[in-house]
Amino acid sequence: MIAIDLGSNTLRVLEYDCKTKKQMAVYEKVVKTADGLAEYGRVNEDAVQRIISAIHEVKSSIDFDSQPVKAVTTEAVRRASNADEVLRQIKKETGVVFEIISGEEEARLTLLAVKSRLTKLHYASDTFVLVDIGGGSTELIFQLKDETISKSFPVGIVTIAQSYETLENIEEALPREMLDMQMFCAELYATKQKPDSFVATAGTPTTVAAMKLGFNYETYDATKINGTSLQKEELDFYLKKLLSMPFEEREIAVGTGRSDLIAAGILIYKQLYTMLEFESCVVIDDGLREGVALEMCLENSNKL
Repeated sequence: MIAIDLGSNTLRVLEYDCKTKKQMAVYEKVVKTADGLAEYGRVNEDAVQRIISAIHEVKSSIDFDSQPVKAVTTEAVRRASNADEVLRQIKKETGVVFEIISGEEEARLTLLAVKSRLTKLHYASDTFVLVDIGGGSTELIFQLKDETISKSFPVGIVTIAQSYETLENIEEALPREMLDMQMFCAELYATKQKPDSFVATAGTPTTVAAMKLGFNYETYDATKINGTSLQKEELDFYLKKLLSMPFEEREIAVGTGRSDLIAAGILIYKQLYTMLEFESCVVIDDGLREGVALEMCLENSNKL
């Protein structure tokens, strides 16, 4: 089966074999869905064409016709005033039908994938908080002993980067932009408990982990990234390292057109360490795309 996640910055595709539980093929492309969204409230035509082009590109290497396809999209399209029009155009030109899912559903599916990966890594932790730092939103998911509590916040690397432009402006604005997040965490810690550990997924944590392990965008290896531990103080080191690179080197290190977004993401990520009161974080590559695939496999097995 094929799982597709159209995020605020990236289109991620996974071909997954439910019987063998193996990834058959993966594809990622930066499409900048949320480009201009903060200013105009719409997904612009250039972004739509990038999405359509990326889908045609992946269809040339993965067979979409002989297996089920589940495609979901998140915050950028949730917020866009022209969401229906955009999805109609994508369906007309590619045949792919996207479903806009809620922040709660996004969190649930992401947690499903991350828990599966943590089990495979034999990662022992009764409770943890998972953060998913996306292009248009950040999900906080608390896996406690007898319940899961999650909430989606409209703070993402693309929208923040485009709203405040410079890293100095972003750093100054984040405490204000993340105040609702701060209050949510404070209330949960006061009424429930602080989790045992901190886990992060999505492009910013995985990119910093890749830099730590000596990978660049082209040599990135998810199997090595999974389970990598990042200390809070390492974020400053890798942000400085990224910013000190010549532009061409930055593009190679973190991917074309991603360096400004990753820099903004690192500032959000660092704020989360402070907010959640952790000095160390475990990075997992699996996310919404993998959760969609696992859910489809479960649904299909239940039908048999």
